[in-house]
Amino acid sequence: MFQKGLFLFSLLLLMAATPPSFRIAKLHYGGGGDWYANKTSLPNLIRFCNQTLKTNIAPEEAIVELDSPELFTYPFVHMTGHGNVSFTDAEAKNLRRYLTGGGFLHIDDNYGLDKFIRPEMKKVFPELEFVELPYSHPIYHQKFQFPKGLPKVHEHEGKRAQGFGLLYKGRLVCFYSFECDLGNGWEDLGTYDDPPATHDAALRMGANLVTYALTQD
Repeated sequence: MFQKGLFLFSLLLLMAATPPSFRIAKLHYGGGGDWYANKTSLPNLIRFCNQTLKTNIAPEEAIVELDSPELFTYPFVHMTGHGNVSFTDAEAKNLRRYLTGGGFLHIDDNYGLDKFIRPEMKKVFPELEFVELPYSHPIYHQKFQFPKGLPKVHEHEGKRAQGFGLLYKGRLVCFYSFECDLGNGWEDLGTYDDPPATHDAALRMGANLVTYALTQD
C-alpha cells in the first residue's frame, strides 16, 4: 500500500513538473500588408525553443485577428510585414486589453513596416512612446547573452539594429525589432544567403523574447 501511494505521489509530481502545452500566434491584421510573411519562421523558432529551452509549445503557430476573443489565449503574439497596417478602433481597444492584461506582442519590421506601425500603435497606447531598450535590458540576457543588443540579420540601408519597447506601468508589453529582420533569420536555411551562424543568432534572440514574455512579472 505504501509503495502504491509513493508511486501515485511521484506520478503527481511528474505531472506537475511537466509544463502545459500552449500555442504562440501570428497576428493577422488589416490594411493590406503581408502579415503572412516568413512562413517558416515561427515553426522554426518553436522547434528551437522546445529543443533548447525545454518548452512544450505546440509545433504550429496559430493565426489570430485583433478583434478575436482567442487573442487572450496566446501569451506571445508575433507580427511582421513590409507595409500597410490598419487597426480599427475596436481592434486597437482589444489589443490594449490584451497587452495590459498580461499579453506580449513582438513586432518585427520586415523592412518598410516602421512608418505604418508607429501610428497604429499610437491608437493602442496614445500615452506611450516607443523607447529604445538599453543593451543591459533583461530581454538581451535570458538564456542567451546579447551584450550588443539585437543581431543584425540583413543590412538593407546599413542602419544598426534597434530594439524598441512600449512600457506600460513599468512592464514591457511590446517589443519592436527594427532594422534587424529577425524573423527572416528564423526562416529555413537556404531561404536567404544567411550563414548558419546568423540563423542561429536570430533563433537564440527569438528564444530570449519567448522566455522573457513567459516569465516577466
